[in-house]
Parts: sequence; C-alpha cells; structure tokens
Amino acid sequence: MEILIFTMHDREDILAEVLMAGARGYLLKSDASKHLISAIEALAVKRPYFSGNVSQTLLDRFIEMASRDSTATALTPREREIVQLIAEGRLNKEIAAILDLSIKTVETHRAAAMHKLDLKSSADLVRYAVRNHIIEP
Repeated sequence: MEILIFTMHDREDILAEVLMAGARGYLLKSDASKHLISAIEALAVKRPYFSGNVSQTLLDRFIEMASRDSTATALTPREREIVQLIAEGRLNKEIAAILDLSIKTVETHRAAAMHKLDLKSSADLVRYAVRNHIIEP
C-alpha cells in the first residue's frame, strides 16, 4: 500500500517522521491544483512523489548529510578514535595511556582533527561527535 501525505505542513521534522513511518508521497495542499493527479498516478505505479518544495527540502538535506559524511570520513581512524575519547570526556593524558601514545601525539591528532573539521573548541568537537554519531548523547 502506498501512502500519500496531503498536508499544509512543510516542516522538515514532520516530513522526516512521515517518511520514516512509510509514506511514499508528500504533497502540500498549496500544490494540490497542479500536482494531486500526478501524485496519485505516481503512487499507483509504486513510484514516490514529492511536490516541488518538499523535493527541494529533501535534496538540501541529502546534500547536507553527504557533506557531513565526507567530512567525517576525512578523519583518519586514529583521529576519529581520539575525537571519540575526547567527546567522552577523557583528558589527553588518559587518552595517551589508553592508546599507548605520547601526550604530544594525542595533541597532534586532536589538532589535526580540529583543523580538518574547522572546529575551534572542545565543545565544538563534542557537538561534532554527537551530530555525526561518533558518540551517543
């Protein structure tokens, strides 16, 4: 069964919820006169359908997430590991002991990660780690 959401709401959070719940189409009431028949026809042949504004929102979100993912993968495995430990609240000295590295090496990896991610503070680093699922909030 294909589900079309026909609504006046164009908020991103609502869109995300209904898509995760299984909706295959999302049509704004303001677009109904131009798109309702097309939406129904698309869903009838098992194709998704999103009105123009919704398509743009989905595209923007996809590009934003892809950009974040490519940034996250730009970190080396060691930098990512150190970012994780920092975000968990560990001090450089503790990280060095856990990973059997010198404190200077930990500091170098931390600085490299912050430079690659264009972050200025430890708080920025923690926010990055949470947003990119390196640690759970």
